[in-house]
Amino acid sequence: MPEVWIQLAELTGIEALRRTTRDEPDYDVLMTYRLGILAEHDLTMSTVAEVLAEIEPLDGAADFLEALRSRHQVLLLSDTFEQYADAMMPHLGLPTIFCHRLIVENDRILNYELRTPDHKRRTVEAMQSLNFHVTAGGDSFNDLSMLNAAEAGSLFHAPDQIIADNPQLASFQEFDDLLGWIDSL
Repeated sequence: MPEVWIQLAELTGIEALRRTTRDEPDYDVLMTYRLGILAEHDLTMSTVAEVLAEIEPLDGAADFLEALRSRHQVLLLSDTFEQYADAMMPHLGLPTIFCHRLIVENDRILNYELRTPDHKRRTVEAMQSLNFHVTAGGDSFNDLSMLNAAEAGSLFHAPDQIIADNPQLASFQEFDDLLGWIDSL
């Protein structure tokens, strides 16, 4: 899916929401900032849900995920929120997704609750403790601990600086290339 916060920025006209984990590696700093912007602009959960319902998968993403799921077990690890995923995952055939939770009262987004700190890396390690081979892909600072913990990690559509700073990770720009790499492992 496209970056939700950038889509919210574009669809609401609130440019301050364009800041993502590609820009800010400290998730708590980023989410505190985002929640402040939502409150400042009086954006309710129902308004955000309406915007999320308009977001379509990236071109080729649904086909990629379908092809991947036909060959491998797939688990999405995301720093999005259950309430956001509920609106977006039907576009992708309802894959299994582990993510965080927003705390919402009276249609107001008050706070967020992490599943667990560094949940992506910890999920990879939990899967490995069950003797699963883990291949992981990501694009942001918050994916690096997961990618480095996996037996095979790759960047996909990552910013140039993240690619340059992490030469140990494979890097891809096209879904077909990423799928070919995964199938070759």
